[in-house]
Amino acid sequence: QVQLVESGGGLVQAGDSLRLSCAASGLAFRFYSMGWFRQAPGKERQIIAVINESGGSTYYEDSAKGRCTVSRDNSKKTVYLQMNSLKPEDTAAYFCAVSVNRNWPPRTRDEYTYWGQGTQVTVSS
Repeated sequence: QVQLVESGGGLVQAGDSLRLSCAASGLAFRFYSMGWFRQAPGKERQIIAVINESGGSTYYEDSAKGRCTVSRDNSKKTVYLQMNSLKPEDTAAYFCAVSVNRNWPPRTRDEYTYWGQGTQVTVSS
């Protein structure tokens, strides 16, 4: 049974940083690309960043470029999302997901098979 458990969210002030973690189990983690998405209330779930199996390739959505860094530790079966200079508009639930799709980069929800339950990030102004 595949499980993804996100952690690290919380209530922060504008300008602060957060590092989200996503611990995976029940799958051969090192073989899959991992993505981070976010979903604000009333909005579509959107891609933020993707990292390939080895960690050697990454993709960032435009709003994440320069502020976010995705990384992974295959020995710990964990993927991370470092977010800096947080803004109120970053307020959302953040999800990690596993892509079994071999296209690169996998940017749409349909390209992901397994999802975590999400962690809430709230940025106050």
